[in-house]
Amino acid sequence: MLLRSLIQSSTLLLVLMAGAAAALAQDLGPAKNDPSVPKDPDTILRIQIFLDRQLFCPGKIDGAIGEFTYKGVVNYNYSHGIKDVYDWTEVIEAAYRQVPVLFAAHKVSETLLPFVDEKLPQKPEEQVAFKYMSYRSMAELIAERFHTDETYLAKINPKKNINALKPGDLVYVPNVKPFRVEDVPKSKAFKEDPVLSRNTVVIDTSERMGAVYDSKERMLAAFPITPGKPQFIPVGDWKIVTMVTTPTFRWDKKFLEEGQRGDTAYQLPPGPNSPVGILWSGLSKSGIGLHGTSSPRTIGRAQSAGCVRFSNWDAIRLPFLVRPGSKVIVR
Repeated sequence: MLLRSLIQSSTLLLVLMAGAAAALAQDLGPAKNDPSVPKDPDTILRIQIFLDRQLFCPGKIDGAIGEFTYKGVVNYNYSHGIKDVYDWTEVIEAAYRQVPVLFAAHKVSETLLPFVDEKLPQKPEEQVAFKYMSYRSMAELIAERFHTDETYLAKINPKKNINALKPGDLVYVPNVKPFRVEDVPKSKAFKEDPVLSRNTVVIDTSERMGAVYDSKERMLAAFPITPGKPQFIPVGDWKIVTMVTTPTFRWDKKFLEEGQRGDTAYQLPPGPNSPVGILWSGLSKSGIGLHGTSSPRTIGRAQSAGCVRFSNWDAIRLPFLVRPGSKVIVR
């Protein structure tokens, strides 16, 4: 079935279904005994880094086969016209060619200190007193910077106290293009673009994936997402109407839990630990957007009241793929 007919009919069979005889609901990954899937952690890590660089993102980089690494392989294969989208052979070969080095040595810079505040509280009513929703530790910053989490960062640095990182310390990190929070422009609004605004985002809430297609129906990228609670998912065809970096966020407990605005709300400051992360792409569906997150570990879990969450390192890539005017199909 052609992508054109899928979009025009609003019947979503995202990449995991392409070329298959029937739709695959909740395709969480290969069987543990699948002989085609690599078992070596270094090979898996190499594949994850490769997929991340190619914009077919595997979720957090951790050297372990999970749902989104598997889907990243399938998405990559589909986008490159590989007949058997479940075959790992070409991805493995490409990963070995293009990712000769798995780890990089990163020196913690003093310039990152303004982006860390261990005193940032957890409660929104207390967060409003702060000017910036910073990272709560240098370990959290470095982990997100290199598309992983603190657990894996500690694993690859066994002789280092990850929870006590300070300027001048050297740590090993996955060899990905870093998410540089210090380079995120403040309150930058992105305008329509003659090319990018013609691209389409397809949000598959069952597969928890967001894919970007160009105007010629070619898949450009695919990212893990958190689609929100089922009762609040904004199924339909929409458009991106705004796109801005470092947004503030109106935290409303009633809206988050029930989907209706409450009488009590808190306007939270911007920053990577904002509930909407470092980018907001508002849709023509009022109150709904594609955005970052303060908790990349939760990507793939239903936690919001209808919005679509990306990790910050994936969210910051969206302005280079889509712009206001881009169609967004939510199914």
